[in-house]
Amino acid sequence: MSDQPRKPTFASLTLNNLGTVKQLNSVLFPIRYSPKFYAEILEPSVEDFCKLVYYNDIPVGIVCCRLESSQDGTETSLYIATLGILAPYRSRRLGSTSLQLVLDAAVAHTKPKIDRIYLHVQTSNTEAKKFYERHGFTEVALQENYYKKIEPHSAWVLEKRL
Repeated sequence: MSDQPRKPTFASLTLNNLGTVKQLNSVLFPIRYSPKFYAEILEPSVEDFCKLVYYNDIPVGIVCCRLESSQDGTETSLYIATLGILAPYRSRRLGSTSLQLVLDAAVAHTKPKIDRIYLHVQTSNTEAKKFYERHGFTEVALQENYYKKIEPHSAWVLEKRL
């Protein structure tokens, strides 16, 4: 056995592993995601930004993003809808490695060029906020009543300009 820390591996999302994605989301996040959400994360246009995270061949995390255009069409954003690692697997740099995969894919994405990456973090989740700030994200807004069915309802909007 090697003492080297293992690196995560990533798998693109498919109909075959969508059940695993749904199961991870139900454990990791206090929100129920819609059928529309699950259809969108299977779109070929977001394949580079939506991944299952494996550790020792065990699915332990998920990252799901979507591309958005500004109303005037001058800016493209990548929205991180979910990024989560199961609790027993945290503090192994799996979240950081997953986020770096998304950041690298966003920088490499040229059609369209991605101008910024952003996400919402529930205001009670200070650990997640610190995690993103360590990776160069800054708080740009506080959105009241972002979450309808969970307390607190407010969320920080964090972004990283590319």
